[in-house]
Amino acid sequence: MSQAGERQDMHELGAWCWHTRHATPCRVVDRQEMWGKTTYRVWLPAKDAVVRARAQDLTHFEGLQTSVEEILHTAATAKLQDALEDNLLLAPIQSSVVPLPHQLYALNRAMSRDRIRYLLADEVGLGKTIEAGLILRELKLRGMARRILVVAPKGLVRQWQAEMRLHFGEKLQYIDPAELAAFRQWRNDEENLWRMHDQVICSLDSVKPIEGRRGWSLEQLNNYNRERFEDLISASWDLVIIDESHRMGGSTDQVARYKLGAALAEAAPYLLLLSATPHQGKTDQFLRLMQLIDRESFPDESSVSRDRVQPFVIRTEKRVSIDAEGQPLFKPRLTRLHTVAWQARHDAQQRLYDAVTDYVRHGYNQALAAKQRHIGFLMILMQRLVTSSTAAIRTTLEKRQALLDAPQPQVSLFDASDMDEWADLDGQTQVDIAVHSSGWAQEKAEVDMLLELARATESQATDAKAEALLELIYKLQQEESNPELKVLIFTEFVPTQAMLANLLESRGFSVALLNGSMDLDTRAKAQQTFSRDVRVLISTDAGGEGLNLQFCHVIVNFDMPWNPMRLEQRIGRVDRIGQKHVVRAINFVLEDTVEHRVRQVLEEKLEVIAQEFGVDKASDVMDSVECEPLFDELFVHSLRNPDSIEQECDAVISQVRDKVADSRKNSDLLSGAHALDAEDARKWRDHPAQFWLERAITMGLPSRGGSAIKEGDAWRVKWVDGSESAQICFDVRTAENNPELEWVTLEDRRARAVISELPRCVAGQPLPIATITGLPASITGVWSLWEISLSAEGFNRKRFLPVFVTDDGRTFLPTAKRIWDLLLTENVEITGSPCTEDALMWFETSMAAAKTHGERLFNALLDEHRSKLKDERERAEYAYESRYQAIGRIGLPAVREHRRKRLKEEYQVRLAALDEADASVPDLNAVLMVRVGPTISSRRTA
Repeated sequence: MSQAGERQDMHELGAWCWHTRHATPCRVVDRQEMWGKTTYRVWLPAKDAVVRARAQDLTHFEGLQTSVEEILHTAATAKLQDALEDNLLLAPIQSSVVPLPHQLYALNRAMSRDRIRYLLADEVGLGKTIEAGLILRELKLRGMARRILVVAPKGLVRQWQAEMRLHFGEKLQYIDPAELAAFRQWRNDEENLWRMHDQVICSLDSVKPIEGRRGWSLEQLNNYNRERFEDLISASWDLVIIDESHRMGGSTDQVARYKLGAALAEAAPYLLLLSATPHQGKTDQFLRLMQLIDRESFPDESSVSRDRVQPFVIRTEKRVSIDAEGQPLFKPRLTRLHTVAWQARHDAQQRLYDAVTDYVRHGYNQALAAKQRHIGFLMILMQRLVTSSTAAIRTTLEKRQALLDAPQPQVSLFDASDMDEWADLDGQTQVDIAVHSSGWAQEKAEVDMLLELARATESQATDAKAEALLELIYKLQQEESNPELKVLIFTEFVPTQAMLANLLESRGFSVALLNGSMDLDTRAKAQQTFSRDVRVLISTDAGGEGLNLQFCHVIVNFDMPWNPMRLEQRIGRVDRIGQKHVVRAINFVLEDTVEHRVRQVLEEKLEVIAQEFGVDKASDVMDSVECEPLFDELFVHSLRNPDSIEQECDAVISQVRDKVADSRKNSDLLSGAHALDAEDARKWRDHPAQFWLERAITMGLPSRGGSAIKEGDAWRVKWVDGSESAQICFDVRTAENNPELEWVTLEDRRARAVISELPRCVAGQPLPIATITGLPASITGVWSLWEISLSAEGFNRKRFLPVFVTDDGRTFLPTAKRIWDLLLTENVEITGSPCTEDALMWFETSMAAAKTHGERLFNALLDEHRSKLKDERERAEYAYESRYQAIGRIGLPAVREHRRKRLKEEYQVRLAALDEADASVPDLNAVLMVRVGPTISSRRTA
């Protein structure tokens, strides 16, 4: 081009023109001529950026034509962006799960704040794992989280993996820290191995730090803590989820579990704590739990109040939960005590029971006198074993005899675990540990005698409870007219499990087993076989952790844990969401035993408490760690003095009653009445967000260097980055019916790139004249779409306003919304472009209408911003006052004044930052403008 020609096409300062490379309007802010060349600096409103441009990059608007594809892309992208700003929930739409009303409520609450740090405290069985999965998906779909860590008790790891994969298509990689050392030979010694996967799950107790271990050097200890704890914490997580998080409270802030929780809480911006019973009667533990979420809001115990706790807790109670049809979520339950009578043929078993009971009384008294706590625990376990089965006590006596014959160094029960952790262990694991503890001088002779009696009893092949179990199963089959009836049997101990399996299989029953020694794959297979072909599943407590067995409704507790809440946990395996039958729970107990007499009195008195305070409140208390020893002591005291059972039960019930009363006060901290809307839960499956995404991507790719071609139910796509997808779809139901299709959601970065930016319309830019099928011909005027935004320090929000102005200057917002919808669902055809003068006039008229009607939207954004600033100021003030009072308790005046001065300086800096954030900037930009119907001049010509 000649210099004369270039000067002829010069763009004046302030002129609007079209940037061909960026495909957007721009405004000239500077022009420079040097050495025969002209260059420009132009402002791109779409990017809010000033860039350098060559003369050949800029053209006048004349001849420009907006395509139908660009109109549809812009309309669909703005729909999505506006819905997201209005708290559109993507997870229910872009996941295969249809949330229940209370789960949708949890997701909505969680995403209603920028600070996503919550305690999910729904009662047992309401699906907190699903709620956490929904929040996880929502964060990923919004591009807010990529690296995710789940920390759960080991027995729940498989359940987490299965539910995340089944409901959300999310893979959680299980990492066993014990295997990390093996990776070192293939990896760099300095490499953080927790970074190998973006989504990780590990067991809670496998990653807590330790302060020492017998026989270990300092180097071994440091390596252990670095690999398991320090590297984990520093692996740059976006979201941390801690299941059964009440275990993190600890008895002090020095307990390893609490140290782990505190470090994890600092390691990620987003945090979810899951617990059905977060407040276990100890305010200091609950305080530490809440400090994990927000230390500033909970500086001391006085801050643990309902008003302060409520914003961080999401809780629904079972009694108010409903399904998608508005019906109660849970079926009723029938629980009964099944007393098994001794027959004459069971004389040997009864003598064995009496002999072991005497042994336990003697041994427990010995332990008490010698202050040998480990022997006391062993005696408690021996009593539970003999009431479980002859096989269980015989097996344990054999192990005990072997140890007493060849004494080994005593294993301390409490080297690596505190009392809380001991209570968490199932009966079989406790036996495996306690059987190795040291004994007393006369014990060997007693064990030899008992073992001989146990073997003789077992050889008679009569077990009173096992015979009763067979009779019960046959009876239940008749009552329910179902010869294929599925039955879940629970026992505390593996030898009892093996005995029952042999007995039932010999009678023709198909049996599956679950216990704590099985790996996760074996456990999953056992659960699957029970769901399909097997009629009986026999599980220990450790094996039953995390089971979802709502396809079975009959549960037999073959032996009874001493804490009644352990029974609730077992029954909870079948009394779950999706259970279609009344749950039948049958609890076995041997007649004329101490356990029978205690259980009779205890259940009667617990029923009174349940009626007085509510079943859920009583259950919450009995699920707490501090209640476990209460029931242990009750049974032991009753064994030592059978005549005092009534008084002992009264003493325990009195303590339980006090704890329940306290718990009811504590539960007010957590409870927050909220309505559940069944209709709201049903609407998400048919929400148009995925349709908008499909429109935005397939219409927007061609003008951005990509392509999208429809082939049947799928699209063949070339993305902007050059990658290709042979077959994609946007609808979950299409993806479910055809697993070969790639299901594209907003989580896909290539998809987000296509909808990340919207164009800008400016005065004088040519407008397309369009006809829209479904819109009456009488509706003519200019339709425009405006982005209204508010920008402040740390706060940027926007909303979209459609505006329709008729030829006579009237504005109709309902018509504007209707046209926006029709643009995405009906056929659109461009029939021409008006003259520049008309385009200028329509732009000014539309902008005036947008300013008038957009003020309401902007004020709503401003109110939201100010509300958040108000919360932050109150939070800062509360933290300042609490810390100021704490410093006042320092005895040295000089130190006290120095710290108060420094605290005040920090407080002033924070207030200044909040004042700066109060200064907000409004903005109004047109992103799309279309002339609907013929122009005035063309109608006059006609």
